Amino acid sequence: MPDTPPQPVTLRSFQFTLFLTGVLWIAAAGNVATHAAQGIATRLNLPLCEDLLQQAFYLFLLLCGFAGIGWISTRNGGIRFNNALPNRATTLQEWSRGAALGWAMLLVAVLPMTFAGALHPQLSFTLSSWGLAALSFITLLLSSLALEIAFRGYIFRRLITAIGPVTATILISFIYALVSSYRPYSSPLSVAVTFFMGVLFSLAYLRTHALWLGWGMHFAWSAATSILIGLPLAGFATYNTLVITSVGGRDWLTGGGYGPEAAPLTLLVLCGAMIVLYRISRDYAWNYTHAPITPAAYAVVIAPPAAHTAMEAAAAPAPLVQILSTTPASPSTLPEIEEHLRAESNLPPTD
Repeated sequence: MPDTPPQPVTLRSFQFTLFLTGVLWIAAAGNVATHAAQGIATRLNLPLCEDLLQQAFYLFLLLCGFAGIGWISTRNGGIRFNNALPNRATTLQEWSRGAALGWAMLLVAVLPMTFAGALHPQLSFTLSSWGLAALSFITLLLSSLALEIAFRGYIFRRLITAIGPVTATILISFIYALVSSYRPYSSPLSVAVTFFMGVLFSLAYLRTHALWLGWGMHFAWSAATSILIGLPLAGFATYNTLVITSVGGRDWLTGGGYGPEAAPLTLLVLCGAMIVLYRISRDYAWNYTHAPITPAAYAVVIAPPAAHTAMEAAAAPAPLVQILSTTPASPSTLPEIEEHLRAESNLPPTD
């Protein structure tokens, strides 16, 4: 992965201060979004939309808050720049590749559970189930983007500048895993899996300098786990509407009530996904993470050696010689013949 050059101590301290400011804003935005969503859902009697409202408010506060912090601190950028959401020609392609990888990761993770007969799905294709599924789909789309912005957006970039990409990846993944430890049914294994998942999403940013690839992976994993397979998502089963899957067997195989993110096989899946992600992002890493090579030097004029100058002088071509015309000025024939020719042509005689 591309590294960043060493920064002065004052700049690193400033960037670390911005990182801490961003962490405080994440906590404040989450608290404000939760209370605002609860108040609106209660007032309008829309309990089913509370989670959607919370994620929408949270995403809005993160986008605007990080843009404001970035502008106040450096007078630079806007919402897209400060939140690592650049407008590119490959935006949709990056997101699609990430979604395909996230879907493939889940399939590989649940195959052993399927072969062991530990999954018992129940289908519900009623009109209300389809409506709830659409609501869950939009909610997960917003929540996955909000999590990527919170942990792999502004504060991750500030941390990279302060302590380097490797240490920043480890630290931000540790914080990401620590937050997951407060979710229902969490365990030391689920925290370890979440840590490696944070490393995977961080690698997606480092390879592209954008969140499109990581957002696609995050959303596809979440939507496929909860909506399509019907398994718990990080300890929550609120998105299981079309498919509700009861899990039997050992928790070490299925992850128990926490879901596939607490299964040991998921660790191997994440390691394999890192290799795949590295390969599918080669073009993005080349185009977006390496600074263009620009000439930067002083003009230097060095006189050639004297021996070289002498050799050039010796090898110089000879000067050109103009060759004048050799046509004789006098007649080319005898006078008698000339007179005869003139007589034949009725020309006057010459003196």
